[in-house]
Amino acid sequence: MTAVAMKIGTLAGRSGLSVKTLRYYEDLGLLPAIGRSDGGYRLFGEESLRRLEFIRRLKTLGLSLEEIQDCLAVHDAGALPCADIQRQLERQIDRIDGQIRELRQLRKELQTLLAGWRSDPAKQGDLICPNLQV
Repeated sequence: MTAVAMKIGTLAGRSGLSVKTLRYYEDLGLLPAIGRSDGGYRLFGEESLRRLEFIRRLKTLGLSLEEIQDCLAVHDAGALPCADIQRQLERQIDRIDGQIRELRQLRKELQTLLAGWRSDPAKQGDLICPNLQV
């Protein structure tokens, strides 16, 4: 069975991503072209769609393109990247936990600030908002 080669515009239409994004992914090494047409257009195979779905899924889980690139490098070397993905996802949980702590601290700060908020404070020199004292 012959592999179906498609131009980048067709791949963009089928994947729902822009041509610009696909070129960027190609430049990063995330999306290798399988060749070029006689007219010099980049050509991609059907497997590119699966690869883009994989990239999209890891992005929705919060992984960076660099982290995704590391996982794809393992795959491209012929191994399954499942252990690498597991480590990346565990690190992502740690990052989320840190963000949650920071957001809780920010929430406390906002609540404290609003507890003493005056809706119509007296003007104080050149302060923009006397409630903030900055």
